[in-house]
Formats: sequence, structure tokens, C-alpha cells
Amino acid sequence: MHKYIFGAFINLMFMMGAQAEMLELRGELTQGSLLRGSAPSGSEIWLNGKPILISDDGHFAFGFSRDAELEHQLTWRDPEGNHHEKNIKLTSREYDIQRIEGLPSKMVSPPQEVLDKIRQDNVQVASARSRRDVRTDFSQDFIWPAQGPISGVYGSQRVLNGQPKRPHYGVDVAAPTGTPVYAPADGVVTLFVPDMYYSGGTMIIDHGLGVSSTFLHLSKGLVKEGDTVKQGQLVAEIGATGRVTGAHLDWRMNWMNVRIDPALLVPKR
Repeated sequence: MHKYIFGAFINLMFMMGAQAEMLELRGELTQGSLLRGSAPSGSEIWLNGKPILISDDGHFAFGFSRDAELEHQLTWRDPEGNHHEKNIKLTSREYDIQRIEGLPSKMVSPPQEVLDKIRQDNVQVASARSRRDVRTDFSQDFIWPAQGPISGVYGSQRVLNGQPKRPHYGVDVAAPTGTPVYAPADGVVTLFVPDMYYSGGTMIIDHGLGVSSTFLHLSKGLVKEGDTVKQGQLVAEIGATGRVTGAHLDWRMNWMNVRIDPALLVPKR
């Protein structure tokens, strides 16, 4: 992971008694990225005019979607009431687009009889991701939750019979059913459902301030909703549940409702 301390921030020191402090950000300046930062306790921060949640000790995070605009404005007010601004410029990304023709219609769109199940699944996931706990587990250096070849990447998309499907918002790790899944960072389990229509065994771990991990296609969950987990703790097993063609882990991450790329938070493979 690359670390950025904006040069302009270095010149905008916050004088706190005899100490000088600055706002710091780390993360990759690109679409799909999660930026994590710290500021003097008591600061307030806005991204494009919208307030950002910040912990009592000054830690915060914000993310950018797959197709986010490339220019953004970060504004903050230090504990002495002084306002500061900095423009953030992201790099654009290119994504793999795969076109497949001649598929049976039932493989392109779900049958009518399962739509209620899909809606119920979506409600459960949205509820689990709605937590805004003032915890800072997200500030850890994340680890890979499973070992195996990377079989799918963030941002890729399929066009089936000429119909664009939703982009893939996770990173896929191919491994046999029963392969261990570990917590990539500390957190609280907010959901485990063994049989969602698309994603099969589905688990969500909240890392604080709207940052969460989601694991899909699990064969088994080894922790339950409400459990606190530590980084590296065994939480589940890889499976082939839901709509899949083989056993793998689909690891996804969110900041609030923004889908971010987990691969940008872990060592490259």
C-alpha cells in the first residue's frame, strides 16, 4: 500500500500548544480506493461538502466508487476553528469487460419465483451495513482473509446476451470447499446467513465508521452475529453456495454505501 501525506497539508500545521500536528491520509489515489486518515482530536472534516464521521481521537475514513469522479474537495476545521481545503485528484482505472452471447434466459435474469427471496436478502445486507459504530478497527493494515489464486477482480463486468450486468465489486480467491477464512481486521460480525440466493453463505464484519467486509459463497460460518473478532481469527470456510460455478471466496468491502476495492488494502499478489 502506498502512503500519501499531501504536501499542502505539511504547510498547514495545527498549532496545539507547543506541538504542531497535521492531517494525514494514507491510501491509493484512484477509483475504488479507501483513504484512511488522522487529524487532531476535535477536528471536523467534509468531503465534497458532506461531513465525514471522525472518532474522538481523530481517526476517519472515506472511499471512492468504481466510477467515481476524479476530482474531489476535502475540507476540515481544526480544533482552533481554522478552515482548510485541499483538492484530491484520483487516477482512473480500466476494467475487464467480458461479453457472452447465446445463454439461456434463466441464466441472465432470475426466475420470478425467487424475486421475493432476493429482496429479503438485500434488506438483510443493507441493515447489516447500516452500522456507524465509532470504532477504528479499519485503521489496521488489512491482511488477506484466505489463501489461493485470484480468480476475479474488482470492477470487472459481464455483458450477457447484450445485457450489461452489475460490475463485480469484490476480489475472488479460488480454493476448495472448507478452506479457512480469517478476519482481515478486527471487527464485529453484523450478519451471517447461510443460504442467500445469489451469494449463498454470507457474512459481514463491521470495522467501524461505516467500513465493512463481506464474505460470499461460504460453506460454513464459525462466528455469529454480535461476535467481536480479532484480525487473523478463523471466522468461516470457503464454499460453493449461491450462484457460482466453483468454490471460491468473494471478498467485498464497503465504506457506507460505496463499494471499494479490497485488493488496494492488502499486499499485492
